[in-house]
Amino acid sequence: MDIKETAGEAGHFGATPESVTVPAHHDLAQLTRRYGFRDGACQAITQGCGEQYLSAFALLLHAGSFQLSILSALPQLVGTAAQIASIKLLQWFPDRTALIRAGTIGQAVSWLPIVMLPLLFPEIGGWLLIAGASLYFACNHFTTPTWNSFIADHLDEHARGAYFARRAQIIASISFLALCAAGGLLSLWQHIPAAWVGFVFIFLVAGAARIASLFALSRIPRTHPTPHGEGRRGFRSFLAETSPNYRRFLLFSGLMHMSVMVAGPFFVVYMLRDLHLSYFNYGTWLAAGILGQLVSLQAWGRIGDRFGNKALLSVTGLMVPFLPMMYLISTDTSFLCMVNFFGGVTWGGLALGLQNYVFDAARSEDRGKAVAVYSTINASGWMVGALAGSLLVETLPARMEAELFSFQLVSNLPLVFLLSGIFRLGVSAGLLNSFGEARRTERFRRRHLVRELPFLKTISHFLIGPASRTEK
Repeated sequence: MDIKETAGEAGHFGATPESVTVPAHHDLAQLTRRYGFRDGACQAITQGCGEQYLSAFALLLHAGSFQLSILSALPQLVGTAAQIASIKLLQWFPDRTALIRAGTIGQAVSWLPIVMLPLLFPEIGGWLLIAGASLYFACNHFTTPTWNSFIADHLDEHARGAYFARRAQIIASISFLALCAAGGLLSLWQHIPAAWVGFVFIFLVAGAARIASLFALSRIPRTHPTPHGEGRRGFRSFLAETSPNYRRFLLFSGLMHMSVMVAGPFFVVYMLRDLHLSYFNYGTWLAAGILGQLVSLQAWGRIGDRFGNKALLSVTGLMVPFLPMMYLISTDTSFLCMVNFFGGVTWGGLALGLQNYVFDAARSEDRGKAVAVYSTINASGWMVGALAGSLLVETLPARMEAELFSFQLVSNLPLVFLLSGIFRLGVSAGLLNSFGEARRTERFRRRHLVRELPFLKTISHFLIGPASRTEK
């Protein structure tokens, strides 16, 4: 899941052009938070119609497992370099809205080479798609530290969970609709020679959505300067001043991303090549994960605000390892959608906890650097995990044999998923207890946390509520 946040500004307090009417701080904060929601809606369309179908487009271009691994990992790694560059640029360009605007325009324009160049030069289409995706994610990540710092400046630390849960809920609901619509459109052309037509259409819609985000940003006045010291201290001094607690958190996050990416690039291959799902059914499987996020994010946000983001990571970090293992149980489409639904529930909480832990652990003036370092660690883990996964795909058998039994799988990919789950379990078991909460939270007992888990709270209200009223 991509994490973004920013705040609009330029210059210094009181140094705005006379033509701009500067609202009160409360009104500016409201405008900024509202922009965050609108930008999230536009981002959701881009994700649902564009990012989620890049791997499917690569398969249409006959990309191999190694190219799919590179497509999943290299753009993220290139993006982290762009994040670091954006932090450096803050030394000379303190107007954060200008940096966000430049990155957003770049994201919109990137969809043209993504869709056109592979079709014009199909013999190297897979590599051209990787290059286009790298350009897109470079522009996307270029805005991330600035965006995060900007939005976080307008949020109370005890309300961040609720705000980002609400924003993620908006993204999830619109992504769900976009995924289903895009999958339906692609299915119309799936079995004809011009199957690329559907991808051209949905990718152009993805680019247009980023243009729409610019209009939402244009409503933010340039009044909020870059925090003192943002972009001036080097990354070395920042890392030297971070606590061992935070560095152990970064290790957990990086290794978890590595473990996840052992399997991550190959789900699309498993669904479309091995199970022969239609684009519509593939889109439905993707949408099930988005729906899982949609129905659970508010509950995860409450848990993070009330009990702390470490508590949120402890719960979801122990759930994530078992998700890929469940793909060994059945190949039924309904079952796979159910698994991905619970995957969306779990990943929604884990991503929210990781994001907000960074905000809790970093000072306001260091948030841009904190996000850039966090993203760099994760992207490095993605690259290592994706390359390890492609190696496993090339070497693992599809048949398991022992003296008393033999078991034939659809392909060797379920074994890759199993190993990914084992790696995740090792990371969670070994590192979750190595770092603590980054801010003060209320003291609680474990059963109080369990009652707040998604679905359990609703069930307990349903079962206990009537009984308590009867006792009265």
